[in-house]
Amino acid sequence: MIRLGLTGSIGMGKSTIARMFADEGVPVWDADETVHRLYAGSEPLQTALAEAFGDVLTDGAVDRAKLSLILKSNPEKFPLLNAIVHPATVADREGFLEQHAAAGTPLTLSDIPLLFETGADKTFDKVLVVSAPSEVQAARVLARPGMTSEKFADILRQQVPDIEKRARADFVIDTSHSLDANRQQVREIIQTLRSA
Repeated sequence: MIRLGLTGSIGMGKSTIARMFADEGVPVWDADETVHRLYAGSEPLQTALAEAFGDVLTDGAVDRAKLSLILKSNPEKFPLLNAIVHPATVADREGFLEQHAAAGTPLTLSDIPLLFETGADKTFDKVLVVSAPSEVQAARVLARPGMTSEKFADILRQQVPDIEKRARADFVIDTSHSLDANRQQVREIIQTLRSA
């Protein structure tokens, strides 16, 4: 089974490209969706976060707004958050990959925003980076509700620069082109990987 990792900086269109792979029948594991699911349903994770950060639960689930407020006041606690959440998401991803390897699935896609930042790129056979010109990225991100230039700049500081991601990728999709063009690129990548 070929394990393809998908990444890209904020606003580059990862989710759209991941959906296109899913539309083509490729099983997709999504890091952000997994964190949401674990926050809602993983009692060990909820307990660990409550012990580390205090009042972060609402109705038996991790309240992302409460957690975000605590982290905004205490940014030095981000490494602690990652130390708690990262192993749980890695275990979930490994389970997904093992299940599909056992089933004989030819290709899987794992959508991981911080693929290079966490060193996870080393665990994949190939890496796909989604990219777009910086002005397109900025327009997309700043159109999001509650987003500010300062928040955007903070997020970018925490991410490997786009130019470096592209240099380290096996495949790059420029999402400033049309959806049809992107879908064609997705199909070409799938064909390339399946025929390798």
